[in-house]
Amino acid sequence: MGNRKTLLEKAILLIEEKVGTVTRQSSFIETEPWGFESPNKFLNAVILCETSHTPREVLELTQQIERALGRNRKHATRRSQIANGKLSNDKYNDRPIDIDILLYDNLTIDEPDLKIPHPLMYQRDFVMIPLKEIMP
Repeated sequence: MGNRKTLLEKAILLIEEKVGTVTRQSSFIETEPWGFESPNKFLNAVILCETSHTPREVLELTQQIERALGRNRKHATRRSQIANGKLSNDKYNDRPIDIDILLYDNLTIDEPDLKIPHPLMYQRDFVMIPLKEIMP
């Protein structure tokens, strides 16, 4: 939502400022929405960042960056509702920015709000294409 390229560029600058040095950055790629229908296309990129922060601190910092760029967590809140007699699951919605931690060194973390490696990254071309670009 909004000026996607500008938001991505600002997010990367804020990550460099608050999280750590961005050492690699993929190209921006435009993709169809994943997990829901929307008339809007998404703009995606992957960065590699060197940080002294823990994974939990990186999560908190990236969520602060998302809020600073207009993200409200309700954009991705799971809501179930009955529509036309069917249960619908609206887990994903349009949002101004979404920052995910894909990998962190060789760590595996499985907490309710922090999962590393990102559990769905291998199913998403919009993640794997730019990830392969910076980490072949």
